[in-house]
Amino acid sequence: MELQKLSNGNHHHNDAVPAEAGIPAEEEMFLPHKSDGSKRPQFTDFEGKTSFGMSVFNLSNAIMGSGILGLSYAMSNTGIVLFLILLTCIAALSCYSVHLLLRSAGVVGIRAYEQLGMRAFGHPGKIVAGVVITLHNIGAMSSYLFIVKSELPLVIQAFLGQTSSSDDWFMNGNYLIIIVTLGIILPLALMKHLGYLGYTSGFSLSCMVFFLSAVIYKKFNIACPLEVFGNYSVITDVSEDTCAVKYLTVNQETAYTIPILAFAFVCHPEVLPIYTELSNPTKRRMQNIGNVSILGMFIMYFLTATFGYLTFYGNTEAELLHTYSKVDPLDTLILCVRLAVLVAVTLTVPVVLFPIRRALLQLLFPGKPFHWLRHIAIALCLLSVVNLLVILVPNIRDIFGITGATTAPCLIFILPGLFYIRIVPTDQEPMSSRPKIQAACFTALGFIFMSMSLTFIGIDWMTGEKRNLGSH
Repeated sequence: MELQKLSNGNHHHNDAVPAEAGIPAEEEMFLPHKSDGSKRPQFTDFEGKTSFGMSVFNLSNAIMGSGILGLSYAMSNTGIVLFLILLTCIAALSCYSVHLLLRSAGVVGIRAYEQLGMRAFGHPGKIVAGVVITLHNIGAMSSYLFIVKSELPLVIQAFLGQTSSSDDWFMNGNYLIIIVTLGIILPLALMKHLGYLGYTSGFSLSCMVFFLSAVIYKKFNIACPLEVFGNYSVITDVSEDTCAVKYLTVNQETAYTIPILAFAFVCHPEVLPIYTELSNPTKRRMQNIGNVSILGMFIMYFLTATFGYLTFYGNTEAELLHTYSKVDPLDTLILCVRLAVLVAVTLTVPVVLFPIRRALLQLLFPGKPFHWLRHIAIALCLLSVVNLLVILVPNIRDIFGITGATTAPCLIFILPGLFYIRIVPTDQEPMSSRPKIQAACFTALGFIFMSMSLTFIGIDWMTGEKRNLGSH
């Protein structure tokens, strides 16, 4: 990502804007905007070579995360109709947020989230954008490695035919995440270009398609009420509505559905880096990539949530794979699904790491050219911090709750809206114009969402009730 060299106009020759050639990017004025639409915006960074399809794979992989495992649980607490409405709204708002980012990038002629913050609010804006991206993506990387820590020992245990865990080192999740980090994640994170990860992103998406196929298949092979297996106690009293489909329901858990869905659609730190490396980059082309990726994930999310919910109804747990273990912990298909999910989340970690390194370079080394030592050192430091977090903190659900309630609305609603309002010149779009009013309402919606989420989490802490918020 740091190959983008976005921070100094001298690094990239742009004959269309000779007056800007010697001015640092952070001090440039708005680049000329062609109101007649005859020319596309001239960017100060280079034009990449990543294809449309690879860009879709990368952005889709950035959207899809471990949150897909909790969507069936969310549907069980909203009903099918309300879940579909909320999912549609969040997906549509995410598409609009991508539009705001691309429009702002086109005006200033640069495609870096932190630089948009710089143009909008000066150095404080750059710092805020970098910090928000870093915190959010560190939380996402931690959630992925937590899945590796908890699920990989179970997969190894099943392959060895063991019915209980042992004290062997290869059954210790802490050792396993270090091995996975050094053997798989680190080599991928050391690549120069994000575009190269399109191949691993495509494979990662294939693993999640297999997960979806298994969920659909199991719907027709598991009876309700559940016939539990092994050491799980058999439920003797089954209420009449245990296996009844709920189309619209509201309960205490419903309040957590919106944070779960919003966190599941956060991909905005990756939008501009992917735009930078896109071949033949235009706003429409990148917007189409965003729309296709969000639509694809919308379909996968809804199908996974629906068939998972229709399999277990009221017995659906916050982590869907754990619910299948109640039926048969030795199920070969579910074992393969666990393995596929592990591969998917493992291959997603490098994609999420790129924007963090990009943000740190913007904050700590502005204007510096690419250097391999700096590139490698930042990756090693980030992966070390995330591994220590996963190993030393036994339960970071509350941390995820706070970061998910603050960074997700910042990245989807607040920052894109504020950037658009501040960056697009008032002589083109005055504050009374419809686009600016829409952006202002969009930003206000983000603050409302953040306030509601933090309030519900605070109530949850004060009442002492433990709920799984899910993660991206």
